[in-house]
Amino acid sequence: MEENLKRMKELTELLGNAARAYYQEDREIMSNLEYDRLYDELAALEKETGTVFAGSPTRKVGYEVLSELPKERHERPMLSLNKTKEIEDLKEWLGTQKGILSWKMDGLTVVLTYEDGILAKAVTRGNGEIGEVITGNAKTFVNLPLSIPYKGLLILRGEAVITYSDFKKLNAVIGDADAKYKNPRNLCSGSVRQLNSEITAQRNVRFMAFSLVDAAGVDFKNSRTEQFIWLRSLGFETVEFQETDTTAIAEAVHAFEEKIDHYDIPSDGLVLAYDDLAYGASLGRTAKFPRDSIAFKWADEKQETTLSYIEWSASRTGLINPIAVFAPVELEGTTVSRASVHNLSILEGLELGAGDRITVYKANMIIPQIAENQTRSGVTDIPKTCPVCGGATEIRNVNDVKALYCTNPDCQAKKIKSFALFVSRDALNIDGLSEMTLEKFIAAGFIKEFADIFHLERHRESIIKMEGFGEKSYENLQAAVKTASHTTLPRLIYGLGIAGIGLANAKMICKHLDYELAAMRAADEDELCAIDGIGQVLAEAWVNYFQNEKNNEMLDRLLAELTFEPKPQPEGEQPFAGKTFVITGSLSHFASRKELQERIESLGGKAAGSVSAKTSYLINNDVTSNSSKNKKARELGIPILSEEDFLKLTEEKDNAD
Repeated sequence: MEENLKRMKELTELLGNAARAYYQEDREIMSNLEYDRLYDELAALEKETGTVFAGSPTRKVGYEVLSELPKERHERPMLSLNKTKEIEDLKEWLGTQKGILSWKMDGLTVVLTYEDGILAKAVTRGNGEIGEVITGNAKTFVNLPLSIPYKGLLILRGEAVITYSDFKKLNAVIGDADAKYKNPRNLCSGSVRQLNSEITAQRNVRFMAFSLVDAAGVDFKNSRTEQFIWLRSLGFETVEFQETDTTAIAEAVHAFEEKIDHYDIPSDGLVLAYDDLAYGASLGRTAKFPRDSIAFKWADEKQETTLSYIEWSASRTGLINPIAVFAPVELEGTTVSRASVHNLSILEGLELGAGDRITVYKANMIIPQIAENQTRSGVTDIPKTCPVCGGATEIRNVNDVKALYCTNPDCQAKKIKSFALFVSRDALNIDGLSEMTLEKFIAAGFIKEFADIFHLERHRESIIKMEGFGEKSYENLQAAVKTASHTTLPRLIYGLGIAGIGLANAKMICKHLDYELAAMRAADEDELCAIDGIGQVLAEAWVNYFQNEKNNEMLDRLLAELTFEPKPQPEGEQPFAGKTFVITGSLSHFASRKELQERIESLGGKAAGSVSAKTSYLINNDVTSNSSKNKKARELGIPILSEEDFLKLTEEKDNAD
């Protein structure tokens, strides 16, 4: 008994850490298979002992959300689903009832509220009790109706998702995507929970409805199917579903299984729900699960094979990822010979060594993973040098996860990140230089620093012969480079990649120092800290960058390739001259924060990212909330304005003028 209780405490901590990493930090420290195995072990021990410890994942739904987004309690708790991997369990659960079988989508669950036919509120699942308000971001979902013909109160739940095809496209152009986003779910979570809805709008997030919570006055004939049909009639995309019963459930599951390889929406199983709404509601709920639906996960097909070696792959952040290379096996209809091990912690946990007999599977029937190491010979030969540049490596412990990093700041793999930022839309905006193309050019030695981009004609013949290139592609790229050579100073400053300096900060520094680059390069920390929005950390990063002789030499060579637009001149009255605004929360009058920021700047004001003693106004539609920015504004005596207040203020300024 004592050993069981000790093991339960260990499992609760292990699963808690894994869930916190997955749901709050968008990273993965153990595979789905391992999580499910440990979860089932804990549930069995709890049943055997009759004891459940505080924080047990079998009773606790998720974790408290951690962000600056406004938070709100759900009227009805959002519970997890009980699950099975056996079709016989589905048959027994369904009994004589008719069921609705649908995908269990792998994105971010969102609750939408419509009032008088207009989207009024969107809240994430959060911890099941309290979610984050993301209304402004939801309005950018590519397939979401903002107004509907039904004028009553409508509350529905669904999944915000990014398709595999969009994920591949976005991953090629989003800075740090390789480091931050390992799969569409993580990218979707990071996109939906952005503080800037403009970024969400760039990510092609879709909303797939899977449950109707409330729609007063509508007769659904006591049928979940009718609810789906009705939602579709209003313009909502719903999860793909199929009606079934015990005689057809096995065939229905198989039909979904056959679609997995080419289904574009990420999923991690199926959901079976009763079609009879009244019957499902009458069953109530347990402390953790509703009784009107159940999740199904396919039993993973596993194959035994031999580990050949560990390959080490360097990324643009300096992280060097271990990849297991093994004797090829057939899994889910395809030949597999490689699987990511993610980090040193997982590698050491599996005790992987060359020659080990391992069991491999495809997580969600898609992503190759290692399930088990039968021989556990142990980890050896962790590389002392980077496989790309030969620089020294070091082991770092970040958020309780051990990982290997390249310490060479000039590592070729790291240059992908800096060049991708330099050519991105808000910087030099060079169309045609995707990260894949940059990687090829850097590997071929065509690009060693930013100025080289403007002399690709030196490598014309080699570029034209490259796979995916030709005469036309080369000419288009050269035209884009020529266009980019005429730019603005803030775009250049942002493109240099100085730590923490975004486009908004770059604009503020340029404005404060009158667009004099020489003065900007010579600015000290005190002068920079006098600029609202620039604190000690950013000032230090700026000064350190321009104190580096190599950076200045590189910039001098780059400046020889560029011409700049004249500094912008104020247009009309500048009633907000000398005033600094901070914007937080969701917006309703302005389409995005960028639009509101441009309005402030057009009136002579500045927009900063954080509240400080230099802030004149904080704009937050939730004026009475206890968010960190609201609290700091109150402490400093800074007025908090709603959008309405801001618009009235602009009218007062106009009238005063």
